[in-house]
Amino acid sequence: MDAPRRYDLPVTGMSCAACAVRLEKVLNRLPGVSAQVNFATGKARLSAGPEAADGDAVLAAIRKAGFDVAPQVLELGIGGMSCAACAARIEKVVGRLPGVEGSVNFAAETARVRYMPGLADPAAIVAAIARAGFTATPIAGRDREAERARKDAEFRAELRLFWISALLSLPFLAQMAGMLGAGFGGHHDDWLPRWLQCLLATPVQFWIGRRFYKGAWSSLLGGGANMDVLVALGTSVAYFFSLFVVLAGRHDLHVYFEASASIITLVLLGKLLEARARARTSVAIEALLRLQPPTAWIERDGQLVELPVAQVVAGMTFVLRPGDAVPVDGEVLAGTSSADEAMLTGESVPVPKVPGDKVFAATVNGDGVLHCRASGVGADTLLAGIVRLVEQAQGGKPAVQRLADRIAAVFVPTVVAIALATFGLWWWLGGELAPALVNGVAVLVIACPCALGLATPTAVMVGTGQGARAGILVKNAEALELAEKIKVLVVDKTGTLTEGRPSLIDLRCADGVARGEVLQLAASLEQNSHHPLARAVLDAARAEGVAPLAAASAQAFGGKGVTGQVDGRAVQLGSPEFIAAQGVAMPAALLEPLLAAALTPVAVAADGRLLGVMGLADPLRAGARAAVARLQALGLRVVMLTGDHPAAAARIAAEAGISEFRAQVLPGDKAAAVEALRAEGRVGMVGDGINDAPALAAADVSFAIGAGSDVAIEAADLTLVRSDLNGVADAISLSRATLGKIRQNLFFAFIYNIIGIPAAALGLLNPVIAGAAMAMSSVSVVSNSLLLRRWRPQQPD
Repeated sequence: MDAPRRYDLPVTGMSCAACAVRLEKVLNRLPGVSAQVNFATGKARLSAGPEAADGDAVLAAIRKAGFDVAPQVLELGIGGMSCAACAARIEKVVGRLPGVEGSVNFAAETARVRYMPGLADPAAIVAAIARAGFTATPIAGRDREAERARKDAEFRAELRLFWISALLSLPFLAQMAGMLGAGFGGHHDDWLPRWLQCLLATPVQFWIGRRFYKGAWSSLLGGGANMDVLVALGTSVAYFFSLFVVLAGRHDLHVYFEASASIITLVLLGKLLEARARARTSVAIEALLRLQPPTAWIERDGQLVELPVAQVVAGMTFVLRPGDAVPVDGEVLAGTSSADEAMLTGESVPVPKVPGDKVFAATVNGDGVLHCRASGVGADTLLAGIVRLVEQAQGGKPAVQRLADRIAAVFVPTVVAIALATFGLWWWLGGELAPALVNGVAVLVIACPCALGLATPTAVMVGTGQGARAGILVKNAEALELAEKIKVLVVDKTGTLTEGRPSLIDLRCADGVARGEVLQLAASLEQNSHHPLARAVLDAARAEGVAPLAAASAQAFGGKGVTGQVDGRAVQLGSPEFIAAQGVAMPAALLEPLLAAALTPVAVAADGRLLGVMGLADPLRAGARAAVARLQALGLRVVMLTGDHPAAAARIAAEAGISEFRAQVLPGDKAAAVEALRAEGRVGMVGDGINDAPALAAADVSFAIGAGSDVAIEAADLTLVRSDLNGVADAISLSRATLGKIRQNLFFAFIYNIIGIPAAALGLLNPVIAGAAMAMSSVSVVSNSLLLRRWRPQQPD
């Protein structure tokens, strides 16, 4: 009797212990299933016997109960793919596993698989891919240098095979030249002895071309068909027909050894050029990785010790000498200098570094000496995060690729059917075997699913790589596609348009109230807040030597204000509307001068009496006005959202050149405002704070300013490493350039097959010419994508 299978499922959506009890009851009702759900760990432990409900039934029951299972992500390197049909085949095989879905990037030779723990595991996924005739190895922890060395060795081996094949095919050139001179209808196969032609073509067909037979067999064994099937079938027909003619002594029939040998040689040449071009699509990321030095100078007991970067741990003190590349992320402890961060942000101006500032791996130290504490090492550096984001985006597929994927899935069987129909019709109508054979082979070798499979991923790879070099991190390919379609761009004010560092400009006190008293009470309530306005109050109190007191029972009201007990007094701080709602009178004499100056008013009251009103201002970011003008020139309608007072909002909007704004929008209402604007077209949202996260999630495309909060960056589709609104315009420009290349590539790929296959079927193409055209089609698509490397972000004036 089989032992029960035990596994854990990470469950999401449980808000209390009662949820765990309810889910446990639901799972235990399933046949053959015993479950224990732990609310504290968020996991359901299941024991399933041989007759138990399958994984899909378990998943369905969990979802029906209102919960879900958190998927895991497995990144795999895929080997053995020869065209887009292979990628489509792997996606189909993986998708048949319970609780598994995958996306395969043919250009990058990678797969991104999401699976439900307990329903599937990495070993089962890898085994399923292996059964389909491909290899799969987890990418996590991979040695990039070893991987690059392996690919270089494979390329050199393929190059040697190509040169051998070219040498063996060289004698056929004169014969092909004679064929071309006589027109495609003529054939001069006696210029070389037929036995010599067979001797030259045989090693090309079965030694050099064994990769096509191997790939075709694996594909057919896995239940699919790929480009290898077309090449192996087409060249085999030409070779074996010619071999029959030679062995049977049929001098009345032509031989086609030159076709079989030349097609294999030309396809190999195309694959080599394609591999070289594909390697260049990821050159931006490779360049970033090479910037990180292999060692770091660590300070130990007053001595400097050189350690490999892999041995550096958080908390160690490392030293940066003038011109040193930064080995890991860290915080400056001592020293002053500047850093060239252009490789991460695209900004060429050196960034000053003083104690307390952050330094990032792969950036370059200036003329000073810095002592830094390591804060992010290994996978936790900003550089590693950028690489992960870019590789994640490169593994995704925009919607424009879906049509090409559907066609690629049925492409090879359709071409084989067309080739058989061509052969049959030519033989039936013409009564001659040779022309029918030639035209059928031409159909097989002209068809190219590779160009369809490379059209989108190569452009996405180059585009996201260029974006990373310019400080634009794309989380997914869908966002890159949608960015060009934005009609309305919603911009948060504080920290996005402005510096995010407001300061106290004016303070109006009620009669008999001292300035220090107002500042002390305000600072006491704000001392544990991270809001920019709170920091402005605390900075002002600190500058005037006012120390905050302990605050009790502090309660924040999002976007409105805060209340609490300070030194036995009931204190309220917030917007004038919030203070008035507390029953406190708001004299116009204190408020109106601040509003007239377009300052943000923050009122302070105690024990039901207004003590004073502070006027705060947050300066506009340098270059914000130019960035807004550039966005508007791109055809975008720019709308500013802020929780600030209308007068202060109007001032910033006017300074930035924005004619449309919404003021006094509470954090919880920002998402609703974005949703309302979506009725007028696709909406993009730019923000930087925690309170922007819901609005960022509600937008069609979201941009997070890199200096903003981790929550905002996590919610956004694109992250701007530079805290510069020009990055949004650059991202939209990059999106338009990338989508333009994708459309060009798809047009070329479709038009090539639409014209080439009928031309071959009508007898207008010789198989050798068809093979050359097929080989070059993929190269042309990849080369067109590489033109994206010319894209550059616009430098601000």
